Amino acid sequence: MYQGIFLDRDGVINEVLSKRVKFVNKPSDFHFLPGAKEGIRLLSEAGYKLFVVTNQGGVGLGFMDSLALNEIHQFMVKEIKKAGGEIEEVSACIHKPDEGCMCRKPGAKMIEDLAEKYRINLSSSYMIGDREPDILAGKSAGTKTIFIGKETNIADYTFPTLLDAAKWLVRQK
Repeated sequence: MYQGIFLDRDGVINEVLSKRVKFVNKPSDFHFLPGAKEGIRLLSEAGYKLFVVTNQGGVGLGFMDSLALNEIHQFMVKEIKKAGGEIEEVSACIHKPDEGCMCRKPGAKMIEDLAEKYRINLSSSYMIGDREPDILAGKSAGTKTIFIGKETNIADYTFPTLLDAAKWLVRQK
């Protein structure tokens, strides 16, 4: 069994709702947050299996199609790889927010399915997110949780950036 890190995308890896971008609907809208690629590289080098689990209801709502989403994720994975990091798989829930889908966070299905496929020990793994649904999904799946942002009491740990969380996680390994 392996240790996994499940990463939310928007707000953890890339900018969202910034001066440069409101929504990520094409690769040119995708801007990495400072230190995100380095943090992912550190986690990869430490031997964690890394996954991106992301709600992308914009597909279900018609703001973009699955092909465009796939292009964004291919761009992200390629840029991470160039920086020395490795994403095993990206899992995205493309359903509308109110469809009641089990894979949409705060549901844990994306995490659980990836854990089964890649032999991930959830109790020794982490879900990293910047919103309450991310943290609730991790808790429901049985992972430890890390919140990226200002101090909160909803997660097991809080760090200001993914890079800060990665440095701490590498020391825990």
